[in-house]
Amino acid sequence: MSVKQAVRQQYQALVDLAQDGNLQLPAEGWIRTVRKALGMSGAQLAGRMGVTRARIAQAEQAELQGGVTLKSMQATAEAMGCRFVYAFVPPDGIEAIIGAQARKKAQAIVATAGKHMALENQAVSGNRTEREVSRLASGLMHEMPSDFWQDK
Repeated sequence: MSVKQAVRQQYQALVDLAQDGNLQLPAEGWIRTVRKALGMSGAQLAGRMGVTRARIAQAEQAELQGGVTLKSMQATAEAMGCRFVYAFVPPDGIEAIIGAQARKKAQAIVATAGKHMALENQAVSGNRTEREVSRLASGLMHEMPSDFWQDK
């Protein structure tokens, strides 16, 4: 196996991880990584897209700098025989994000009430406070009031 083939196999392995849901941006960006995995030159990709080789280099740089457009990514993916996927992927699921916000709001409510109770010499224990936060958070998750996503 030549060095060129070994390098291409390494790029292919990186790209194949995306099929398993690993959508982490490769160090060289998706455009260059997929292009190299395919063994396609920048000039060949440019020809398939009807653009100049310089435009491919610009797109590869723009991707790394966060300035590439979704339309450009879509066209580039199609030219390489790929499907472009644009997604927001919560690290632990949507329910975890909602739960964290509910807990944050519940803690703020309990903290405000705790201040008032302390002023009246009626402070409650930490264990009871934690139970109240959990109870309120559960209710907030279920009801999701209109101000749910407002931090204040």
